[in-house]
Amino acid sequence: MQIAKPSHVVLIDLARAGDRLIAVGERGVIVLSDDNGQSWRQAQVPVSVSLVAVQFVDSKHGWAVGHAGTVLASVDGGENWSLQLTGVQAAEIELKAAQDQKASAVDADAADIRISNAERLIADGPDKPLLALQFLDAKRGIVAGSYGLVFSTQDGGATWQSLIGRVENPSFVHIYAIARKDHLWFLAGEQGYVARSIDDGETFAQLPSPYNGSFFTTNIRGDGALLVAGLKGHAYLSSDDGESFHQLNVSWPNSISGSTRLPDGSVLLANQAGGLFSSSTSNSLVLNPVGKPLGIPVSSIVEAVDGSLIASGFAGLSRFSHPAIEVSE
Repeated sequence: MQIAKPSHVVLIDLARAGDRLIAVGERGVIVLSDDNGQSWRQAQVPVSVSLVAVQFVDSKHGWAVGHAGTVLASVDGGENWSLQLTGVQAAEIELKAAQDQKASAVDADAADIRISNAERLIADGPDKPLLALQFLDAKRGIVAGSYGLVFSTQDGGATWQSLIGRVENPSFVHIYAIARKDHLWFLAGEQGYVARSIDDGETFAQLPSPYNGSFFTTNIRGDGALLVAGLKGHAYLSSDDGESFHQLNVSWPNSISGSTRLPDGSVLLANQAGGLFSSSTSNSLVLNPVGKPLGIPVSSIVEAVDGSLIASGFAGLSRFSHPAIEVSE
């Protein structure tokens, strides 16, 4: 659907594709900016479902995920998008993987349960959203989402493999965020869920959680520390790759919804009340407020090439100067 003012609709996530900015949101809307967020234009998209996460690994190659198990891909900086995966296809991939792996399963009952769950995925139809993605390069990536859905690709999305049987997630909680540090991969999500892969994304083991509330964002700081944050302003830092976590002091109890790593290695976090906070190596256990509250709910934030900040949310897109955070439009 073409919209008269596409930058004013609900836009949920942001990414940089070289110097270009890209935002995705409800009803399949994807918008592009080539002037650091001062103006936006709508891209042509082959779906109308809500898109909730986007990432580009360079100026050309990017992916977006969303409702109905949708994975979209672009090879031209977001100008055009192709449909790579749907919820129906994802369910079929998981069922085949569950059936193929039953013969070698150590726990036959668990293998049967996995097959039953996969059959239920097919029966339900494409109603389960993908909520997070992390690509290493133009070939390798992982997408994840509701009820423990996790899929990987080694060929840029031409084919997908199910990781559901290789991710320790006994309650099938929603996965909201993915981060990567060298060969380590991390998942974070509902009910304080945190998992880690030490074999470059092949298998994931659940980690002891510092909190039983949902984590909506995770990031790797410039010093290698893992940061997870989410419900009611809870944020935690791990300097030992998830073996232990330390709570970060934050002054606002509002849920933290998004984060971005800045060029200096610090992580900038945004909450649903429009507050911005910085986690830096100089004061590692405190989230320092940055500028004035934006006054609007923020779902995602990214730094443009000129140093300005772009925020997305229910009110669409807004552009701010940095670090003073004064509204410029």
